[in-house]
Amino acid sequence: MNDAKLLSKYDIPTPRYTSYPTVPYWQTEPILENDWKNSLISSFSKSPQLSLYLHLPFCEMLCTYCGCNKRITKNHRVEKPYLETLLKEWHLYSKEFKTTPVLQELHLGGGTPTFFSAENLVDFLTKLMSEMEIPADADLSFEAHPSSTTLSHIEQLREIGFNRLSLGIQDFSVDILTRINRFQTLKQIENITNAARLNHYKSINYDLIYGLPGQTLAHIRHNIALIEKLKPDRIAFYSYAHVPWVRPGQRAYAEKDLPNGIEKQSLFTLGKQLLIEAGYLPIGMDHFALATDDLYKAFSKKVLHRNFMGYTPKDTSILIGLGVSAISSNENNYIQNHRDLETYQHKVENGQLPIEKGHLLNFEEQETGRQIKNILCRYETSWDKTFLDAEFGDNIKFDLNDLEKDGLIKQIENGLIVTDSGKSYLRNICLVFDNKYRANKPLKPLFSKSV
Repeated sequence: MNDAKLLSKYDIPTPRYTSYPTVPYWQTEPILENDWKNSLISSFSKSPQLSLYLHLPFCEMLCTYCGCNKRITKNHRVEKPYLETLLKEWHLYSKEFKTTPVLQELHLGGGTPTFFSAENLVDFLTKLMSEMEIPADADLSFEAHPSSTTLSHIEQLREIGFNRLSLGIQDFSVDILTRINRFQTLKQIENITNAARLNHYKSINYDLIYGLPGQTLAHIRHNIALIEKLKPDRIAFYSYAHVPWVRPGQRAYAEKDLPNGIEKQSLFTLGKQLLIEAGYLPIGMDHFALATDDLYKAFSKKVLHRNFMGYTPKDTSILIGLGVSAISSNENNYIQNHRDLETYQHKVENGQLPIEKGHLLNFEEQETGRQIKNILCRYETSWDKTFLDAEFGDNIKFDLNDLEKDGLIKQIENGLIVTDSGKSYLRNICLVFDNKYRANKPLKPLFSKSV
């Protein structure tokens, strides 16, 4: 099947699969705080290693493309109270642990983490990290907006152990940045990149987006030319997710403003080609890295992991998300904090974990999640011969045959291998195993398109 026909067939709304089941298909009844705590304590008793994600939601300006949970404000008096609440939330967890937690991974996301002053961040993080054991190879990272990241952020966070940063660039061109209401300069990006290298950060990631309003092949060429010059260690080359029913800010532009279908796919195809020519190696879904980077090393050794933070070389059974809307997980459960800032803060200030919803995983869901993670992290998976004998087994077999006929996978005994063509349609391949979606296909828009 040619590219145009494949795109016509497979460019449909699909989940991004940072979890299985995906959040819209979590159980309807609320998960009880004690059940989550007991499950977490059980996981911790097996291994005290954990990952921490801190959601810092504040931004001074709305970037209209953004799908994150954020609060727009120029009032920096919100910084200290919010960080104090995060510390209190951590203490609701840490008092349950019998031994000292071992921090393998810490990531500051948002929002705009560099909305917070370096001094406030360091004061808070020093207190938080003093309550944990931190191995020499721990990954400590933060998301940085080029326009708000200062030399103090780079230097002071490095002094307390941070060794990775991710720059939210999206596009280098002024005309595209103006359309998405994001303002930064190439000089700022260069200064931050150089400062991070001078301060011995071991990995620098750039976030880029394809499919933005008005974006053309010329923009992609310009972006990758600058990538080749600045040479970050990793690239996240995301598809723009147009979900205006979820994020009203995206109504700033209409469908006609966006490259769609074959036009959008050509942006990714060109970007991928140019990144590979520049020495970057493709990893999983929409990620690229130099061969020297830990992300590629994990991928090549088939130990790459994917969780609610995205791709990571670290695999801990416990992920604790602190902050408004943050998601936590262990091998048996998912929970999400309240998405409303005031509700989140009120719950924590009253000594309660701010759980809005959660999901208890059964065996079938755990096994399906393993298949999906293998596809996204290894381009292959295998299963026990009884796996496809469940309720939807015949349907899954039929769809696998269809994928193979279209050249997206090669079936092996009780497993599959993703072909080069299939690597552009990983979300569609995962969708075949999504029995929650099969049983209850959404009647209204939930997800962005796969390309």
